[in-house]
Amino acid sequence: MTDHMVDTDFFLMELSDSKQLQVLQGFMFLLIYLVSLMGNLIIMLTTVDHCLHSSMYFFLKDLSFLYVCFISVTVPKLILNSLSHRSTISFPGCVCQVFFMVSFAGTEISILTALSCDCYVAICHQLHYDTIMERAECMLILAASWLFGSLFGVLYSYGTFSLSFCDTRKVPQFFCDVPSLLKISCSNMHVTIHSILILGLTYGYFCLVSIGFSYVYIFNTVLKMPFLKRMSKVFSTCMPHHIVIATFLVTDATAYVKPVPDSPQLWDFLVSVFYSVMPPSMNPIIYSLRNNEMKAAFWNIL
Repeated sequence: MTDHMVDTDFFLMELSDSKQLQVLQGFMFLLIYLVSLMGNLIIMLTTVDHCLHSSMYFFLKDLSFLYVCFISVTVPKLILNSLSHRSTISFPGCVCQVFFMVSFAGTEISILTALSCDCYVAICHQLHYDTIMERAECMLILAASWLFGSLFGVLYSYGTFSLSFCDTRKVPQFFCDVPSLLKISCSNMHVTIHSILILGLTYGYFCLVSIGFSYVYIFNTVLKMPFLKRMSKVFSTCMPHHIVIATFLVTDATAYVKPVPDSPQLWDFLVSVFYSVMPPSMNPIIYSLRNNEMKAAFWNIL
């Protein structure tokens, strides 16, 4: 990275040129951020309850912590820029956003894979659940998830910022992400970042295949159960996880399959918000409001 690159700011996408709308946008996202933060922190607190010490709640607590970190990478900067009527981010700040966004996304899909394996053991090997999903095993899986996520964060950050950027440095996004930075890059050859992208896609594909196989075995086992027990198992154990995975896949596909526009419009801004804000905001609703054990633990804390 050359010295002149480090001293240059990037210009982020703005929703509107109107200062009044920018202030309204800032307070709206401040409200969303606080609600999401509070919801995920409540999940982390409720899992302290001795009744919620299974591996599922262990991974759920870590997923909630991940979402607190994930939404804190982009939304506070958006709020600050909206209220101060600025649209800039420093070079180090942009590097940090890319690193943490990629790291948390890689860790997220790893934890979702671990949750699918937990569901598989809970339904298909119920009698051996405590033996298979021991605390030490869960800690090892979690450490590996964060390690892989951080590794991808380093690789993507290095691959992206080893490129040269155009003088305008107008990022067609309200935060720094890899597709938008590649869009404004003046480098014709993206061999390094494309190689890293293939590695990331391979890892993501492996995780999704693992999740798919887990649920094939789960559904085969569930179909052999009596109807009422079958429905109880599916809705109490699997349904929240299905919704979280679906949210992850839909938001990521919406953000990264769609080509980066030259001149972002309101729709592009909403898609970006959908990707970066939706999963952390939905997580407390998916797991807390429909889970009786979580509700009971919450009222015990109160």
